[in-house]
Amino acid sequence: MRIDVLTLFPDWFAGPLDASLLGRARSSGILDVRPHDLRRWATDRHRTVDDLPFGGGAGMLLKPEPFFAAVEALYGSVENRPRTVVLTPSGQRLTQRLVQALAGEPALLLLCGRYEGIDERVHAALATDEVSVGDYVLAGGEVAAAVVIEAVARLLPGVMGNDSSAHEESFADGLLEYPQYTRPAEFRGMSVPDILRSGDHGRVAAWRRDQAVERTRTGRPDLYRAWRERHGAPRSD
Repeated sequence: MRIDVLTLFPDWFAGPLDASLLGRARSSGILDVRPHDLRRWATDRHRTVDDLPFGGGAGMLLKPEPFFAAVEALYGSVENRPRTVVLTPSGQRLTQRLVQALAGEPALLLLCGRYEGIDERVHAALATDEVSVGDYVLAGGEVAAAVVIEAVARLLPGVMGNDSSAHEESFADGLLEYPQYTRPAEFRGMSVPDILRSGDHGRVAAWRRDQAVERTRTGRPDLYRAWRERHGAPRSD
């Protein structure tokens, strides 16, 4: 998968993209991430990419021209661009279901805002998706873009050591993940549940499912209600 990123700070991505799963995915050729400096497509000698907002207000706004010029330079035309995601606090919440949809694309383009955001014409004409990683404000879209890249990359075949792991994690079925344990079986008076040491794979699977449901019910009742509705279970809460 190829992911292009338009940003004012392309060097910011060097650390996150070179480490762990992402670094291995890039080295193996499964993932091709290309951060681009938006200032390359500025037209004045000062490489200006921002200006004051019409109507007044604090802060600066990223101009539309560099984004359109970058898209045309990278893909030949606006129409040929891949699925394009603007990272913005006003976007839809990033969920595992959306991540799965993005991971199914052959390519993505991520647009990182700064200052007070990006001119609305970029949103209207270039964005196929507007995505938020949470109900808070960051200094820019780079951190959010890194979240999207890692979440998507983990679902690409060959990135994780065991591809089935992605199907057993939190949110994969709308539930939080069940508790997990490793050696030693006893630690400071705390024991691994006997059922996990029983060797009965059917009972283990049932226990894990029950634990995932209960953990979701108590920790994320919003997810629990949605899960019950999807599975046709009557609501009792």
